[in-house]
Amino acid sequence: MARIVMQPSGKSVDCTSGDTVLMALEKAGYALPNNCRAGACGECKVKVLSGQFDQGMVLDMALSQDERRHGYGLMCMAKPISDELVIEWGTEDARPKLFPPRENVTCVVVDKRLIAARVMEIRLRPVGQPIRYWPGQYLTIGDAQNGIPARAYSIANAPRPDGEIVLQVARADDGRTSVWLHDTVQIGGVVKVSGAYGTFIGDPSVDTPVLCLAAGTGLAPILALAEAALRRGYRKPVTLVISARTLDDVYGLGMLVWWRTKHRNFDFKITLTREQHPDHLNGRLDRVLPLLFPDLSKHSVFVAGSPAFVETCVATAQSLKAQAAMTHTEGFFCQDVVQDDASSTFG
Repeated sequence: MARIVMQPSGKSVDCTSGDTVLMALEKAGYALPNNCRAGACGECKVKVLSGQFDQGMVLDMALSQDERRHGYGLMCMAKPISDELVIEWGTEDARPKLFPPRENVTCVVVDKRLIAARVMEIRLRPVGQPIRYWPGQYLTIGDAQNGIPARAYSIANAPRPDGEIVLQVARADDGRTSVWLHDTVQIGGVVKVSGAYGTFIGDPSVDTPVLCLAAGTGLAPILALAEAALRRGYRKPVTLVISARTLDDVYGLGMLVWWRTKHRNFDFKITLTREQHPDHLNGRLDRVLPLLFPDLSKHSVFVAGSPAFVETCVATAQSLKAQAAMTHTEGFFCQDVVQDDASSTFG
């Protein structure tokens, strides 16, 4: 067993043989940023001050050769091979923020329905203790015994007393996991999930107007964040803007209208990029957003969707004076570049 030491705090955690540095930190409740968990996105890049580690297979675009020479590593793949590994990450207090994730939690599929042209909503309930998570986090689900690789899907609901978890899975025809969830997994079936993971979470102490931007199943973590904020009585304005090709690609309208009716501080808008509709906006978010919010300097901004969508939204928000420290992103990376399955990392 190795020891991971975080500087400048000096706090340390144990790393079980076979675990990555990211896994060890998560089990201890430390919120190291991460996204793809496959060495492809670079979100978990930190500098290793001392000690040796096996970096595993990662992409040069996520960790350049020059960065490797200067001691940087991707902690989602890095495994310690020395007794101690010292990394430069965290604050002086290094307070835990996340719940330790759990592995192979048995859940029963209690409901399953198609909510959009290619999106299946699946409701899971754990047989034992509920999984503890923050809104905005995700789970991994698969079936290793039958060759179905574990893939990550955002949790689309805030925590509930019965532990029910809602996943919204977009079908990728060349993705074994999403096809399995759409076609094979049935109501009453038993599945195994692990988690919760991820750092796309809101800070309960923040008291600013909130703008959420979502495309595709990037809506899932946004729904969880919004539900949690409204449930706890958040008073500042919360606005959700959904980008979709056509209205058939949009789901959750009933719930969104209910939220808008019940909570005066909540509103949502839909912008369509491939069709015109009299009740909705038209055009990409980089064109629509400046018309809706000419000044985002005092907003907390949450963006979830494909990497290209996230990049465009962040650039647009920054042009409207959004502060980097108040901008939170969740990009859904594809793992086919590092594994032989082309399914999306996230739903």
